[in-house]
Amino acid sequence: MRALIVVDVQNDFCPGGALAVPDGDAVVPVANALMPRFSLVVATQDWHPAGHGSFASAHTGRAPGEVVDLGGAQQVLWPDHCVQGTPGASFHSVLDVAVIDHVVRKGTDPGIDSYSAFFDNGHAKDTGLAAFLEQRCAEDLVVLGLATDYCVKATVLDALGLGFGVTVVRDGCRAVEIAEGDGERAFKDMRSAGARVIPSAELT
Repeated sequence: MRALIVVDVQNDFCPGGALAVPDGDAVVPVANALMPRFSLVVATQDWHPAGHGSFASAHTGRAPGEVVDLGGAQQVLWPDHCVQGTPGASFHSVLDVAVIDHVVRKGTDPGIDSYSAFFDNGHAKDTGLAAFLEQRCAEDLVVLGLATDYCVKATVLDALGLGFGVTVVRDGCRAVEIAEGDGERAFKDMRSAGARVIPSAELT
């Protein structure tokens, strides 16, 4: 079976949000067009408690974009975003949530972030997604969402490491681009690890 993984298509990552990804809402129509073609659709949600350790506001004198050690992993500090129960943490209002079969909430431990849909950033805790997919005989994953250079990339690399086949929908992703070219570098890294990166029009 092939499953679609929709990564973090949430208000805070779209224009007007607390951590807006440039052109982030452009992934919504791509996701909506693809979801009905899959018998299994999984969506992820950043779901941070207030004061999460990935927030610059939790570190006196630190600013977004700086890097610290958090839970033994290097952590980029971000503006407060996707706080549990807030509108910013909700899925984008135009995303067709009715066809989502399963939601993985990640980043719930205040002591470590979780970019990947499968593990926290220290690979110490498992979200349960791999077991969920295996129970449903999903061997191939199609991945899209936000952001290319962080949560999409981490999800894809972990999926490949777990033995899943992975296809990334290029036009269904957008990047943060703290440094210019981060998005393209992320696509290159995913290809090098074994993922296919294709436009949605080529997905059969």
